[in-house]
Amino acid sequence: MSGDEKIDLRNTEPNTSGGYGEEQANAGIDEQLPELVTFPNQFNDYTITIENPEYTSICPKTGLPDYGTVTIRYAPNTRCLELKALKLYFLAYRNLGIFYENAVNRILRDIVAACDPHWAEVEGVFTPRGGLSTTITTRSKQSEA
Repeated sequence: MSGDEKIDLRNTEPNTSGGYGEEQANAGIDEQLPELVTFPNQFNDYTITIENPEYTSICPKTGLPDYGTVTIRYAPNTRCLELKALKLYFLAYRNLGIFYENAVNRILRDIVAACDPHWAEVEGVFTPRGGLSTTITTRSKQSEA
């Protein structure tokens, strides 16, 4: 192809060879991670916000690293997350193959299982790849308690 030729992409079908399968889609969802330790909550009616600006994991399709900021917001019920344990939990993602959509939802699932908050929200803001940035937000339902 010479430098003068142009490619018309308007009717080009996407290349789906080597596409994503169930193995990549399920990667990391049920991997063993460090325990999220909690301690008894002493107060009522407040929100805790925890920000991890150094989140990393591995794309299960390409093996390339993913980077982002993960923010956790929750209203504790009877238990609060212990921060050192949370840091070790986040560090375990560093070598874990998991899509960011799954990571954000798994983090919420694990937090709710560990401390049963009144409500919780996890937001992942991931660094751009190929010019596209991604933000994923997931929320738990209000506790019945």
